[in-house]
Amino acid sequence: MPESKTKTTPKKIHLIVGARPNYMKAAPLYEELKKSPHFEITLVHTGQHYDEEMSGIFFQEFHLPKPQVYLGVGSGTHAEQTAKAMMRYEEVLIASRPDLVVVFGDVNSTLACALSAVKLHIPVSHVEAGLRSFDRTMPEEINRLLTDHISDYLFTTSTYDNSNLSREGISREKIHLVGNIMLDTLSRYLDKAKKSAILARLGLRVGGCIHPYALMTLHRVSNVDDRKVFSRILSGLDQAKQQLPILFPAHPRTVQRIKEFGLAEYFHVFDAAAEPLTLDEPEKIIIFPPQGYLDFTCLMAHAALVLTDSGGIQPETTFLGVPCLTLRENTEWTVTLEQGTNRLVGVDPDRIRGETQEILKSDRPSPQVPEFWDGRTAVRIGEIITRDKADA
Repeated sequence: MPESKTKTTPKKIHLIVGARPNYMKAAPLYEELKKSPHFEITLVHTGQHYDEEMSGIFFQEFHLPKPQVYLGVGSGTHAEQTAKAMMRYEEVLIASRPDLVVVFGDVNSTLACALSAVKLHIPVSHVEAGLRSFDRTMPEEINRLLTDHISDYLFTTSTYDNSNLSREGISREKIHLVGNIMLDTLSRYLDKAKKSAILARLGLRVGGCIHPYALMTLHRVSNVDDRKVFSRILSGLDQAKQQLPILFPAHPRTVQRIKEFGLAEYFHVFDAAAEPLTLDEPEKIIIFPPQGYLDFTCLMAHAALVLTDSGGIQPETTFLGVPCLTLRENTEWTVTLEQGTNRLVGVDPDRIRGETQEILKSDRPSPQVPEFWDGRTAVRIGEIITRDKADA
């Protein structure tokens, strides 16, 4: 009789997405792991951030399938979101018993799903491990610390992250320097993004010429929920907005704060469907709704300057070589201050004003891009997971 071939059972892997920044991190790893017959991939969406319009755009742009599991956690306090995600994901884990759970970044869903898995003795991989702002008043910092200390695989973006983890006593065998997975997505879609029609819709691209502009994002509670802080940031832009348009794609929650704080005088609300952008009235910051990934990447890639309090934009601007001012007192992306285009300016108006002027009067820098920020992070993660499966 011919020898029967033994079938290898695929390793079941859950990829956890909970908020919009996770989509661009999960997409390249999903694509990489799906290539292997050794893995059965399940996309789990906790629903921490979910609105049909914006989330639908991201899933469509990244060619992600509809999540096989949707927990519907929704909004709430940090405790409410974490507790709901833990309870609902625990039920999924008990029913499906995956071999590995992969979490990304530092949102509440990251910690919640990692905790649920590890308490059931299911291995956890943390992508973007080791990032530290050293500010424990930030909820994200607590999520990072706790997730790292219960994870089995720690996939880091730079040697700075490796050093952070080693100082905290985490075994070197768990730590793998793989690069920045967000840049896998950025490098893949950059050419397509640059062809976006968003600049033409805003009246900033005429023929082959692009009118210089700055791009701003603000969303952190410490910046937009405090009228005094918000006002200080805006006053720091008084000189810059006389020199070039400042574009501000703002979340509806931020728009609500602007109205509540009586700050509407600083802004011109732009509706591309109703009016052309007026570039000869520079006294106001141009505010419009959040954009999809491709449109926003186009705006970021062509900007003369980016001002932000976002974590993800700091490494992206470094990769693109676009000057970035981070409107925070600290950052987890230390590597972008040392090797990239990022400058930490806080919320002091004079410093914002001075750094902005220095950038606008200088030639664009040619920064060093950190090691492994080359668009192949998902490949390296896939190789490590595959190798460990073969050794098991």
